[in-house]
Amino acid sequence: MAAYQDAVIKQIKDFSPHLDEYIIDTVYFGGGTPGYYGADRLADVYNTLKKYDNIAVSPEVTVEVNPGDVKLGGFERLRGEGFNRLSIGVQSADDKTLKNIGRRHTFADAEETVSVARQAGFDNISVDLIYGLPEQDIDGWAETLARIVLLKTEHISLYGLKIEEGTRLFEQKESLAVPGDDAQADMYLYAVDMLAQHGYIQYEISNAARRGYQSKHNMKYWLCDEYIGFGPGAHSYFQGRRFSFVKDVANYITQVTSGLEARDYCEEISDAAHAEEYLMLRLRTTHGVSDKEYYDSFGRKMDPALGKLREYELHGWALARDGRWRFTPKGFMLSNTLIGEILAAQEKQVAE
Repeated sequence: MAAYQDAVIKQIKDFSPHLDEYIIDTVYFGGGTPGYYGADRLADVYNTLKKYDNIAVSPEVTVEVNPGDVKLGGFERLRGEGFNRLSIGVQSADDKTLKNIGRRHTFADAEETVSVARQAGFDNISVDLIYGLPEQDIDGWAETLARIVLLKTEHISLYGLKIEEGTRLFEQKESLAVPGDDAQADMYLYAVDMLAQHGYIQYEISNAARRGYQSKHNMKYWLCDEYIGFGPGAHSYFQGRRFSFVKDVANYITQVTSGLEARDYCEEISDAAHAEEYLMLRLRTTHGVSDKEYYDSFGRKMDPALGKLREYELHGWALARDGRWRFTPKGFMLSNTLIGEILAAQEKQVAE
């Protein structure tokens, strides 16, 4: 951890000259389990950023934690250093389900973590949930949501289960009773409706929040704003390029320590690619897209996309409001397919 910490801090210092013209208004400590990394190390990384006088007056500073990983003293240290938002990986309110998927915490640990964070002064807390877990049905999912609402957090993220190769669940997938696509769709639509009734308004495919508590950092991704990532496997979009750093931790430490950039990927984003990303990313949000905004930004029309969106409107997958098009919750469930069709239609227009 010490060598890794030194490398991350060195990478920030080496990159700092590129940030002279920028104001940092969001900072996000994510990926893996940052809470386990320790409040002191997290504070040291953030303090490195502060040294360059680029931090906004009231930035959004988020750290991901798992229930039970950070105690009161750690939260107080983080809050005192300027961290003001937490994202807690609760995943389920059912202890049996948590055990089945290899989580170390119980729901009581999650309740305690929220309580302790409040004591430390955190007034912007998000929880992550997963639906479609093994042996989960709509009733169990409804019970989880009911218990989560009682936590009264400001933000809730909902993610459908994806079983990744190399995980324990992947090895067991043949014997797991995993809900099918239709059951997962029912869980998703139930959650969107139920949370709205309790004041959590959906603003992106996987996220809902009380008014004024949308994740400012996550919205940067969907609105094509610039961001810089530090650490192995971190991705960035900066000055017209997308790039990432090597994933292997030892290789990352060696390259950064040697004064190398440690990049493993870099791509210049063309105007055509930027126009494509506008549609692909903004259609993830309830803010949606606008043909005027598209034309003003890229000097081209989005008539093929509008044709598709009008078609989707007939199926209840999209709607138009105040000059903007967006997907409905049912449309979000099909968004990968629908966005693919929209992009193909736009590309066909360019080719012709």
